[in-house]
Amino acid sequence: MSALVPLLVTLPLLGAGVALIFGGHRRVQVGVSIVTLTLVMVIAGVLLYAVESSGQAIAVSVGGWPIPFGIVLYVDRLAALLVVISAIVLLAVLLFSVGQGAADGDDDTPVTIFHPTYLILAAGIFNAFIAGDLFNLYVGFEILLVASYVLITLGSTESRIRTGVVYIVVSLVSSILFLSAIAAIYGALGTVNIAQLAERMTQLPQSTQLVLHLMLLLAFSIKAAVFPLSFWLPDSYPTAPAPVTAVFAGLLTKVGVYAMIRTETQIFRDNDVNTLLLIVALATMIVGVLGALAQAELKRILSFTLVSHVGYLVFGLGIATPLALGATIYYMVHHIIVQTTLFLAVGLIERRAGSTSILKVKGLMRAAPVIAVLYFIPAINLGGIPPLSGFIGKFAVFNAAATVGTPLMYVLIVGGVVTSLLTLYTLMRAWNLAFWREDDDHADETAVVERISYLSDAPAADAQGDRRVIPRIMTATTAGMVAVTIALTVFAGPLYRLCASIGDALLTPVTLAQLDEETGR
Repeated sequence: MSALVPLLVTLPLLGAGVALIFGGHRRVQVGVSIVTLTLVMVIAGVLLYAVESSGQAIAVSVGGWPIPFGIVLYVDRLAALLVVISAIVLLAVLLFSVGQGAADGDDDTPVTIFHPTYLILAAGIFNAFIAGDLFNLYVGFEILLVASYVLITLGSTESRIRTGVVYIVVSLVSSILFLSAIAAIYGALGTVNIAQLAERMTQLPQSTQLVLHLMLLLAFSIKAAVFPLSFWLPDSYPTAPAPVTAVFAGLLTKVGVYAMIRTETQIFRDNDVNTLLLIVALATMIVGVLGALAQAELKRILSFTLVSHVGYLVFGLGIATPLALGATIYYMVHHIIVQTTLFLAVGLIERRAGSTSILKVKGLMRAAPVIAVLYFIPAINLGGIPPLSGFIGKFAVFNAAATVGTPLMYVLIVGGVVTSLLTLYTLMRAWNLAFWREDDDHADETAVVERISYLSDAPAADAQGDRRVIPRIMTATTAGMVAVTIALTVFAGPLYRLCASIGDALLTPVTLAQLDEETGR
C-alpha cells in the first residue's frame, strides 16, 4: 500500500504536465483531468479502507532518506478521508467547469490555462493533507496558493485583478509567518517532522512553546479565514468564475483548519490555548453570520456563511476532547460538500437569471424548478434543519461542549444555535426573493429595499448580465453533489463512527518509533 501514497501527489502533477503539453486540444485536456482525479479518488479510497481495516497509518519516507532528513508522507484515517472528499469535490467542480467552458467558449475558464492549473491546485491540496512534516505542509500550501493566484484572476477583469491582488498579499503574509515559524521551530528543536516535534516540544520552556504556537496559529488562522483575519475572503471569492469560487469555498479554508487540527492535537498538546480558540470561534460564528445577513448578493452571502461556519470547526477544536474532535471532522466533511454544492447552485442561478442579486432575481420557482430544488436542499442543510447532516454535525459539537459543561461552553452553544438560525433565515430570505417572488411582480428593486431597509447599503452584484444556456452536465453535476449531501445524512452512522475513531486517534500522538516502523526503517 505504501507505493500508492506518493501517487496522490505525483499523479496530479504529471496530469498537469500532460494537460499543458496538449494545450490546444480541449478533449485531451478534459480527459486527462477527469482520469487523473478519478484515479486519485480511487487510490485514496483504497488507502482509507486499508488504514481503517488495519488500524495503522501508512508512512512513506520519500527517496528512502531517514527521518528527519527525508520527506515523510503520512496517511492516517483523517488524511485519507479528506483526500477522498477533496477528490470528489474537485472532480465534480471540474465537470461543472467543462460544461461552462463548452457553453461559453472558455471565456471564464480558458482551457489552456485552467486544466493544468487546476491539477496543480489539486496536488497542493493533497500534499498538504498527507504531509508528515511542517516544511512539506508549507510546500503543499505554496503549491495550492500559486495555482489559486492564477485561478482567481481568470478572465482578467478589473474586479478579479483587484481582489486577486488582495488575496495574493494576504496569502503571502500568511506564508511568511508560517515559514518564519518553521525556521524558529527548526532552530529550537533541530527538526520539523511532526512526530519528532511531538516528542521534543516539551523540552522547550512554556513561554517559547507559546510563541511558536501562536505564530503557527496566526498563519493557519489567516488561511482558514478565522475572525478577525477573515476580512479578505468575502471580497475575494465572489469575483472569481463560478467553478473556481466553488472549489475555493469548499476546500481552501479547510486546509487551514486541517493544519490547525494537526498542530493543536499533536505538536502543542501540552500548551493550552483552548480558551482563546473558543473566544475566537464565537466571534467568527457571530460576525460571519451577521455579515451574511447584511448582504444582497448570493455569492457574498455564501462567503460570509463560509466564515461563520469555520467558527464551528474552531469551536470543536477548542473543546479538545475526542468526542469534540470526532464531531469537528464530521462537520468539516459536511461543510466541504454542502458549501461547494451551494456555490454550484448559485452558478446555475447566475446563468439562468443573469444576476446573483436577490434584489434583482425573481420568479425562478416557476421558470427553473430544478434549480430551486438544487438550491433549497443544501441551503436547509447548511442551516441545520433536522435530520440532515448539518444538524447532526452541529448537535454533535454542542453535545461535546455540554459534556464539558463550563459556562463558556454554554455561551458557545447559544452562539452556535443563534448562528444556525440566522444562517437559515439568510438563506431562506434569498430563497423567498429569488424563487417565490413572481417574475411578473411589478415591484422594482427600490420597493424591495424599502421592505428590507437594512439591505439598502449592501454591496451590489455585477451589472445585470445576459441569461445564458445551462448545459445538462452543469445541472447533472450539481444534482450529483446534492445527492452526496443527502448521502451524508443517509450514511451518517458509519461516517460518524469513522470520524469518532479519528477523534480518538488524534489525541494519541504518533511516536518516532512508530513512524520508523511504518516507514519500514
